Amino acid sequence: MATVRLSTLKKVFGTNAPAVDVDELKIENGEFLTLLGPSGCGKSTLLRMLAGLETPTSGRIMFDERIVNELDPAERNIAMVFQNYALYPHMTVAENVGYPLKKRGVPKDERTARIAEIAALLKIDMLLDRKPRQLSGGQQQRVALGRAMIRNPAVYLFDEPLSNLDAALRSYMRNELIRLHAKLRGTMVFVTHDQVEAMTMSTRIAVMEAGCIQQLATPDEIYERPATKFVAGFVGTPAMNFIEAEVVPDGATARIKAGDFTLDVTQPDGMTAPLQGPLTLGIRPEHILLGQGTDKAEITVVESLGNEQIITIDTGRRELVLRSTSGEKHRIGEHVTYALRPDRLHFFAADTGRRIGPN
Repeated sequence: MATVRLSTLKKVFGTNAPAVDVDELKIENGEFLTLLGPSGCGKSTLLRMLAGLETPTSGRIMFDERIVNELDPAERNIAMVFQNYALYPHMTVAENVGYPLKKRGVPKDERTARIAEIAALLKIDMLLDRKPRQLSGGQQQRVALGRAMIRNPAVYLFDEPLSNLDAALRSYMRNELIRLHAKLRGTMVFVTHDQVEAMTMSTRIAVMEAGCIQQLATPDEIYERPATKFVAGFVGTPAMNFIEAEVVPDGATARIKAGDFTLDVTQPDGMTAPLQGPLTLGIRPEHILLGQGTDKAEITVVESLGNEQIITIDTGRRELVLRSTSGEKHRIGEHVTYALRPDRLHFFAADTGRRIGPN
């Protein structure tokens, strides 16, 4: 396994703005790092540069401090798992899994033993004589994983490998990848636009926008202390609520005003300068308390998910989305009171979108 380091890495197509522009990124040996972001943010381009399928415009890619920019994909000792499985249709499962070893000239007996070992680990040992067309999507993806694993690569690269699977299979394969990483302790880089995949599997997440890494942190840190308004809005379902506001400092407290909405909050711990506006206030749906406080609103949308309801309320000046797990069933048109938990507010600069307060 390898430590991967990117230094001043940039990729520019034509005269456009950089598709990737990363100052510094270090992926530790044995880490599961996810590149998370919307379509077009540069995450797949970055992965392809790691694989050697794209050439950087500038900067360095290092595996264990060895610069690999000029190495072909086959020379980098990486294994890549694609979105579309990329299996050879005329080969059996065993032949697909063992193909990298056959290409290296590994003797047949050794190949057979290694194929059996990998197949047992992935629970595809009963499928070795089948062709890809005889397999389900989840089975095909496990074959693709087996073909990657048999090489004992320095780095595993995953390019949205679960996006073609249905919801149940995605959940199953997420669990399989978590178990595999725990067993293999391999260095894994995973690309996805699905925050659930990123939050559940990753050691750390790099959230990308417009080619740049907005935040690099653990899943809990990204959810609890998003570095930017973009990260706060992208990670979390339903998305964080945002309220544009002005702040009037008043000693240890600050009065936040947004139209008819007023909230007095204590200065966040660790802040050396007082809150001052304008700024954007953020609060997650689970931190809006229904039936508390004195502010009034009308329920306009109710989404029932069995164990919880996702509720949209109209305050008269804005809509807010909240999550209710109380067990009480609410209905459209109902008039309610609500309150924001003052200890769970997030503050972002109105001009830059950067987080205000301790990171």
